[in-house]
Amino acid sequence: MPSVTRPAAPRSKALDLPPVFRAVTLREVGDAFKHAKAHAAELGAGTLVFVGRFDLAEFAVVLEPDEPLRTARRAFYAGMAALIEALAAHAPPEKPIACTWPDAIRIDHGLVGGGQFAWSDGPEDEPPQWLVFGGMIRTVTMGATEPGLRPLSTAIEEEGFDDVGAERLTESFARHLMVQIDAWQEFGFKEVAKSYLARLEPEKGRRRDIDETGDLLLRRMGKTDVERRKLIPALAAPSWLDPQTGGPR
Repeated sequence: MPSVTRPAAPRSKALDLPPVFRAVTLREVGDAFKHAKAHAAELGAGTLVFVGRFDLAEFAVVLEPDEPLRTARRAFYAGMAALIEALAAHAPPEKPIACTWPDAIRIDHGLVGGGQFAWSDGPEDEPPQWLVFGGMIRTVTMGATEPGLRPLSTAIEEEGFDDVGAERLTESFARHLMVQIDAWQEFGFKEVAKSYLARLEPEKGRRRDIDETGDLLLRRMGKTDVERRKLIPALAAPSWLDPQTGGPR
């Protein structure tokens, strides 16, 4: 399972994070995920890179797993579960929050953002030097477009999330990530999978599981055939990210 236990360096005063984390804050033009990937080896486990933006909660966290890469990639699901639960903690009552496998997050069917993931090069049967999970959530819709003209996208401000800016959402993510990692360490990955799968958009008549390499397994009720959706190619390009704007589609 991933580790966030390297001794902490001085942290940014802008974020109130659990003690095992330390913050690196970038200017608004920064790219948290790109920065974390480029400097992961020197930043070390528990470093949370944060970009101070008004319209987006954008961050990336460095992890150092103690298990082989082939299974350590499942930390992606811990990051996704933590991000979704952070949103749920601040959502209005009964507000539906769901994940489209593997990486997109929707609130009341509108795309709000998602997660992305990277890892260091190395053998599949050895622990990677680092993993990086990046999260991005649209907090405010910028521009003059009426929300009704964008039925497939949304922002948490439009969905009634009161007083939840980028900083508070990032802090909440860090706390929920610790919950996921603690559950993984104590009870095994099945607890992380349970949290993630509970938020996955339903597929009628199908049971979903996550195997030891992170692939999604789907079984039709009463059938023995298994459909496999491979995680590695699905993570190659985030489904929710607009490469032109650098934000959620």
